[in-house]
Amino acid sequence: MTTIAAQEAFLQAFHAERPAVTAEAFGGGRAPDGRSSYQLLCDRVAGRRRVLDLGCGDGLLLELLAREEGRRLAGLDLSPQSLALARRRPALSGAALAKGRAQTLPFADDSFDACVSHMALMLMGEIEQVAAEVARVLSPGGVLACVLGGGAVGGEAYERFLGLLRRTVEEAPASRRIPALGDRRTRSREGLDEVLAPAGFAAVDWETVPLDLSGPVAQVWAAVSGLYDLGPLDRAAVERLRTAFLAEVRDITAPDGIVPCAFRIHVATARMR
Repeated sequence: MTTIAAQEAFLQAFHAERPAVTAEAFGGGRAPDGRSSYQLLCDRVAGRRRVLDLGCGDGLLLELLAREEGRRLAGLDLSPQSLALARRRPALSGAALAKGRAQTLPFADDSFDACVSHMALMLMGEIEQVAAEVARVLSPGGVLACVLGGGAVGGEAYERFLGLLRRTVEEAPASRRIPALGDRRTRSREGLDEVLAPAGFAAVDWETVPLDLSGPVAQVWAAVSGLYDLGPLDRAAVERLRTAFLAEVRDITAPDGIVPCAFRIHVATARMR
């Protein structure tokens, strides 16, 4: 069984190499109404003044949150390299950005009205402890709002990529595979309810949204190749995967060069009872 320390060491090493990978992969994606996954989260906590971003990465979400005046923002991440990018954003000059673990938050009780997390909660081990810590730092009636990965929509480039990636990983030696990450209960409404309810959260509001990542093939490859599974693969394996992917999407590429690519996300919101 993979230890929590090994999981977190992998994530730190990966983000040391690609500190802005999540924003690069998903920042350009759009829901059917034109909003990004980051904007969807912002809207879930509109009007809340004290907001913590759990797994804040390079600070893109915090920067969007800072557009609402009078906010007091904080961000926590395992990666010092990602936090260094966040600190370069002028809008975050007043934000409290800290390196640390969600299982032991360096904030006082009742410090926040809302906690957001973009594609990070599903990667965390000891998830019950994370839930308890989030509940501790939230004020009564505080909200936790998360974006979680939901897989391929189907019939487009991301689904084809996942099939190729699966075969590539199966052929790779064990030393070239990622450790098991996170807790599968965060991938479903029922599972997340099971995690959050004992910490004092009411039932989870759960919405599944398709995110359009379509674009030129190089742009689509840049997005899908940000998956953690590629991190341990050697360069030759990644190049074979890239070549196979380019060939695989040729028949669905539009005359204008746009490759259809979509990804499901789950937007989960829970309020403290």
